[in-house]
Amino acid sequence: MANKEFNLKLNASYKDDKNTIDALSILVKTDNGWEDLNLDIRSPGFLLFINGLFSCQHLYMRINSAECGVILESSEGELNITTNDNWEIQSAKINFTAKIKSGTLSESNLTYIIERMKHCPVSSNLPKHINLQNRVSFI
Repeated sequence: MANKEFNLKLNASYKDDKNTIDALSILVKTDNGWEDLNLDIRSPGFLLFINGLFSCQHLYMRINSAECGVILESSEGELNITTNDNWEIQSAKINFTAKIKSGTLSESNLTYIIERMKHCPVSSNLPKHINLQNRVSFI
């Protein structure tokens, strides 16, 4: 069997100096293309898990940006997960592009934000062999 690929996209806007979410949408790539992610009690557990990882990374990106004085207008994110045929995660790539509303981003702040994202509770509980790559671009 071949590896499996899972993809989510996120669009968010924020409303205050704490980067509190004003609007949020998450899409999941299916055999029919991109569809709204509508989670409920019957949702597959693996989909809940990877959305938890994505949501945790998003939380740490926006909260730590605010902590550094970088107030966001909006962000877009992508999560790409590759598993083996036994559903074991082999790699996780998470990329955000965030639009700055106010504040100045220093190189040390960017390094801090990305490092903190790696320590969100879901990321911290991934097995150490998983190649977790996260990136944030600010515009």
